[in-house]
Amino acid sequence: MSVWKTSRRNFLAHKGRMALSAVAVLLSVAFVCGTLVFTDTMSTTFDKLFQATASDVTVSTKEASDGDETTADNGKPPVMPGSVLDKVKDTEGVRAAEGTVSSTSVTVIDADKDNLSAAGGAPTIVGSWNTGDARTMEIAEGAPPKGAGQIMVDGDTADKHDLTLGDEIRVINALGTHKAKISGIADFTVTNPGAAIFYVDTPTAQQILVGEADVYTSVHVTAAAGFTDAQVKQKVAAALDGDYQVQTAKEVADSNAAGVEELMGVIKYAMLGFAGIAFLVGVFLIINTFSMLVAQRTREIGLMRAIGSSRKQVNRSVLVEALLLGVVGSLLGVGGGVGLAVGLMKMMGAAGMNLSTDDLTVAWTTPVVGMVLGVIVTVLAAYLPARRAGKISPMAALRDAGAPADTKSGVIRAVTGLVLTGGGGFALYLAGSADKASEGALWLGLGVVATLIGFVVIGPLLAGGVVRVLSAVLLRVFGPVGRLAERNALRNPRRTGATGAALMIGLALVACLSVVGSSMVASATDELDKSVGTDFIIQSDSGQLITSQAVQAVRETPGISHVTEYKWTQADFGTPDGKKLKNTAITAADPTYATDLRVETVAGELADAYRPDSMSVHEDFAKDHGISLGSKISVDFKDGDTAELTVRAITSSEAVIDAGAMYTSIETLGSYVPADKMPLDMLLFAGAEDGQEKAAYQALQTSLDDYPQYTVRDQSDYKENLQDQVGQLLNMIYGLLALAIIVAVLGVVNTLALSVVERTREIGLMRAIGLSRRQLRRMIRLESVVIALFGALIGLGLGMGWGATAQKLLALEGLKVLEIPWPTIIAVFIGSAFVGLFAALIPAFRAGRMNVLNAIATD
Repeated sequence: MSVWKTSRRNFLAHKGRMALSAVAVLLSVAFVCGTLVFTDTMSTTFDKLFQATASDVTVSTKEASDGDETTADNGKPPVMPGSVLDKVKDTEGVRAAEGTVSSTSVTVIDADKDNLSAAGGAPTIVGSWNTGDARTMEIAEGAPPKGAGQIMVDGDTADKHDLTLGDEIRVINALGTHKAKISGIADFTVTNPGAAIFYVDTPTAQQILVGEADVYTSVHVTAAAGFTDAQVKQKVAAALDGDYQVQTAKEVADSNAAGVEELMGVIKYAMLGFAGIAFLVGVFLIINTFSMLVAQRTREIGLMRAIGSSRKQVNRSVLVEALLLGVVGSLLGVGGGVGLAVGLMKMMGAAGMNLSTDDLTVAWTTPVVGMVLGVIVTVLAAYLPARRAGKISPMAALRDAGAPADTKSGVIRAVTGLVLTGGGGFALYLAGSADKASEGALWLGLGVVATLIGFVVIGPLLAGGVVRVLSAVLLRVFGPVGRLAERNALRNPRRTGATGAALMIGLALVACLSVVGSSMVASATDELDKSVGTDFIIQSDSGQLITSQAVQAVRETPGISHVTEYKWTQADFGTPDGKKLKNTAITAADPTYATDLRVETVAGELADAYRPDSMSVHEDFAKDHGISLGSKISVDFKDGDTAELTVRAITSSEAVIDAGAMYTSIETLGSYVPADKMPLDMLLFAGAEDGQEKAAYQALQTSLDDYPQYTVRDQSDYKENLQDQVGQLLNMIYGLLALAIIVAVLGVVNTLALSVVERTREIGLMRAIGLSRRQLRRMIRLESVVIALFGALIGLGLGMGWGATAQKLLALEGLKVLEIPWPTIIAVFIGSAFVGLFAALIPAFRAGRMNVLNAIATD
């Protein structure tokens, strides 16, 4: 009989035992394919949108070409004069040109002050309705906006917020609040990825977004017949003397797509990383499956060897079974990946980003990658069991019930594992002792990989000791049944170690990230307590700058003792070492900022930096440019004059809050920048009068009721917000790690199921001498629990070690508090026991239903 026929029959004969391994392959391949389909679909959606919305040629400002549609200083979009539109219209090759005005630095609310802005990170855009928009939008209800009192909204936003014709909407930006009523609702003719878009007419857009007439943020050009986009671009650029950015439709689409591709790349590789973890866990499941199948078929393999099968044929037979498993699991995984991608698209839709299944993109490379990856990983995982099968001698197989243990390989395994673990531990020590985070990160990565592999390799060695300790604490109370469960777990340490290792990997990552996240929050909270002396922080969570009207409202709030304004701008620096530094950030604040934020100085006093024509620099900057107290720095302010400022303070570069900031006073900034060019405030700090903190907090919220784009937080609110942000990130990561843990649970189920089959006769004998079904099921459940707890204990301990080392590196960046989240660690450990119970349900049920006589008669 050929190797192919033998392998196929064995595969079909043991299809039930292969099923869970196939599920592991399916899940891992599905995650890879789902990630690729999802990110490809998003790219396709955006590409179609950019191609549909781009005009033949687009003219925009130089500031917009730098990637910022809105300047950081005044909250208004960069604009070009109306004369640019006139020049473009008169250019040869231009059939039509239209000026548009739009901004994303806006907050839009309804009459009840509920936010209508986009969710999920998508932009909120207010712009002028033009013929370019009419190409991608069709008016479903009402009419386009005419006059200052009308506004049109996209259909997705209207549906989401139950908006109808005639509803009042308020647009809030740096220039104030503009009220209008909905005149029309327009639906996208292409997929809208989730942006909330509002349209007004062009004069209104100029008035409410820029505050000037006859200006535009961009000019959209339609090429005349007989002229290519490139030709029109060349002629328009020549007409404008290179003062503005001119791009063809393809260049605009490519530029926009490049930004999306960068984001998609981060998402894709992050998700593929978690898929890799799931694959790694699946490897242990496959190894366990084939190892147990080989052990159970020892007699069968011995017979094959006795009648003439060579070692290579036996080896190939097992590998062909693995190939069949990989092909079946991968095929199902590719289909599951498409379904997963659709599910992710639905989830993104619920979060505010609309993705149409009409744009579902399955590149030919996606199923190929899934199939190749699934098959290769499965065959490689089965190689060691196949090699072990090939070494079985005919006589040993015919004589023994199972494959004999390889003592020599066990010793080599133990030595290799100890060397890897020791080397990894030393690398972690070097990481924790590093003077620079960049150097320590390399040692940390090496230490994580080495200790992970080391613990996997010495898992069987650890299993004996750890399982005995866990059994003494947990299983002995169950009497003889508990001792039987303990011995079953100890019977095959290699199997127990591999099963526990699958669970160990996922839980080690969970523990590591929990320690890092908790330490980040604890460190930031500690830094807030030490550094922040203000009572309240007022800022916009969407990044909008604070208008002068809002600043005045805060200043007039009863119970407020002082208000500190905080502005950010850029300037060109001329340093004492003769260097010219372009677009360097400098922060301007009121003198009270020195008490609102207690910044550590290494020379001078921060309060002196707020004296006229004075500033501070941070320590690293001072060392790099030979700056000391009293040094002069030439500062050419953006939109202003050049000043020569004296360095009065040098701050520590180890600060966590406002790290690397260089300060001057708002008075100094105002001396060199005209009033109409002064930047708006990024945030405000406010102090309450003694004993008036609670009343002032309520009064501030009341004062800013008409400015819903801003949030008032006291220190407790700020800490809670920080914790929520870190918690959301960790929850997302835990959700992705859940895939690896699911695969690990399948591994426990598979191991128990195969173990029950392997011990069929033993189970029958125990039942014959009086073991009840309930006791039998309890024994299997307890065995599962102790294996799960073994993996959890090793994984959580390893993960906490990784997390503590990572925190040592973060301490070099100022996050100096190590916090172990014991409630999370304990909850995960206890949860692992329930995972073990759940994994044992089906194997225990099947064992309890065995016919006693048939079980005893099993060979």
